[in-house]
Amino acid sequence: MTGELPFTGERFVPGTPGEIWVEHWHRYHFASRWAAGRRVLDVACGEGYGSALLARHAASVVGIDISQQAIDHARGAYAGVANLEFRCAPCTALPVEAATIDLAVSFETIEHIEAQEEFLDEVARVLGPEGVLLLSCPNKLEYSDKRGYANEFHVRELYRDELAALVAARLPLSAWFAQRPSFFSVIAPEEAGAAHGQLVEVREAQPSSARETLSNPLYFIVAASRSREALEAVAPALSVLADRDDWVHRDYEKVMGMLEHSAGQVEALKAGMQQRDADIASLAADAQAARQAAASAEARAREEHTARLAREAEVAARDLALADRQRELDRRRGWRWWLKLPLVRLGILR
Repeated sequence: MTGELPFTGERFVPGTPGEIWVEHWHRYHFASRWAAGRRVLDVACGEGYGSALLARHAASVVGIDISQQAIDHARGAYAGVANLEFRCAPCTALPVEAATIDLAVSFETIEHIEAQEEFLDEVARVLGPEGVLLLSCPNKLEYSDKRGYANEFHVRELYRDELAALVAARLPLSAWFAQRPSFFSVIAPEEAGAAHGQLVEVREAQPSSARETLSNPLYFIVAASRSREALEAVAPALSVLADRDDWVHRDYEKVMGMLEHSAGQVEALKAGMQQRDADIASLAADAQAARQAAASAEARAREEHTARLAREAEVAARDLALADRQRELDRRRGWRWWLKLPLVRLGILR
């Protein structure tokens, strides 16, 4: 019994939602046009879903991955596919005889390794004279630079000229394709196998001004070979992956709904915070008014206390003066005072 292979962010696992689902499945469906009747090698096959898809069209498929866990899972999950096998090996030492492969597929591999030259040397070794390499790689300018994004699993991302130089040194002929996940309006004929395709790319601000190429690709897909006939065997065509169940779009709508709900919650929180701030300001004003009232009351109390002390001091002074006068009156009521009075008047006594 095969257990689920966990999604760590390093390799895609079927069932992982979002743009990654569209990107990875589309590449393998695109590659299936090149795989018909061929001996195919899927380098860094991961979970094995892409190898199994290619095996529906190819004469044989060998999936290679450095992870023994991934290989064990793939062997169990796709054991019923007769023309498919999986081998554990690094991409710099492919366990395949030289010149025995018609189509080598390697999607989102080269940016994960430092030994990029050795990897491409090995691919070139196993390809036959008419063999084709179909390789995808993030466009560093769009994927990282413009978005300010750093993928922790990427060791060495490449600009277009860097990737072109690496490939051309081993396989001089190439055809380039651009990939960018987005939402598309698809118009398709009812009958399968139509020979023509059309790409119309516009801006919302200028919908009447169209171009027939995909701008700012997030990923490059390179078909490279030593043989021009091998490259031209599959005519260039526009490839569109249409999501029959609108899974990605519904996931997008779900996320947007969650964002709108979150935005509503944020606005409610902002309103609550504003009300809280207003309540705090009101309480602060009340507290300030209370402090001012208390200070005024305290000042009035001090003034009243000072006035009372002043009145008490005035009364005490008046009492002392009255007491002195009373003593003088009492003294003058005695007979001795009257006997001394003539002498006082004469100045003899005081």
